Amino acid sequence: MSVTSAENPRKKISGHGAGTVDTVLSVDEVSRQAGAIKREGVDADSLLQLAGNDPYLRIEGLVAGYGKMEILHGLDLCVGRSQSLCLIGPNGAGKSTILHSIYGFTRIFSGQISKQGKDITGQTPNQKLQAAGIAYILQDNSVFPDMTVEENLLMGGYLQASSSLCKAKVDEIFERYDRLAARRHQAAKVLSGGERRLLEISRALVMDPDILLVDEPSIGLEPRFIDMEFDILHDLQHKDGKCIIMVEQNAKKGLEFADIGYVLVSGELAMADRGDQLLDNPDVGRLFLGG
Repeated sequence: MSVTSAENPRKKISGHGAGTVDTVLSVDEVSRQAGAIKREGVDADSLLQLAGNDPYLRIEGLVAGYGKMEILHGLDLCVGRSQSLCLIGPNGAGKSTILHSIYGFTRIFSGQISKQGKDITGQTPNQKLQAAGIAYILQDNSVFPDMTVEENLLMGGYLQASSSLCKAKVDEIFERYDRLAARRHQAAKVLSGGERRLLEISRALVMDPDILLVDEPSIGLEPRFIDMEFDILHDLQHKDGKCIIMVEQNAKKGLEFADIGYVLVSGELAMADRGDQLLDNPDVGRLFLGG
């Protein structure tokens, strides 16, 4: 978004936030100020405490990126079973790269990713889904529009041990979500935005994962559908015991949802705290919450 500066009508400013044009910060300025608030002492012990000293998924000293380019620089992360973690930060901070690294989409130069103490760093995405129980829920528009709702769900179980088991999991989803059951034999392209996101989440559930990597759950959705989606994720965490790690550009919504929040800046961890504590942090509010 571009706006005109009140001081210089010809100057265009791009950035995050809300309020008058005098308060809009450029993306580079958000990154600079976010780097300036980086706290000393965001160490492994602090992260372990936030995860209840019993990390279900843990990242230690991760250096990762794409090709020869390093995006993450010695990153640590801890999240407990049935906990939720929201990653926020300026554009280009490395948030999605964390999800990509967990799932096996990046080049890992050094460091370790472990689940329940088992090293899963080098596993492929198929192994992460089938053996490690980690599913990646992509940003919006990842459904197959000309396939039926049922066919989309069956695609999510392509790694199941048998077609009968896959079909049984799909039937469980239809029993759980009436909205999808009513559209079972209809093409996915007729679904509303909220129904598409429900389908995307449900497709990931066919493999019965216990860790969900959720990339920008609110992107492209109307407010009423955003609330519906976060209600679904809440149930998956609190009723089904799923561990959820999400990237969310709507920092307020993400931190309201999550048990833990991390602020990423330039591929490093700048701040980590409980979600409600970061919501109350004035620096986080000024830079990422529009106030």
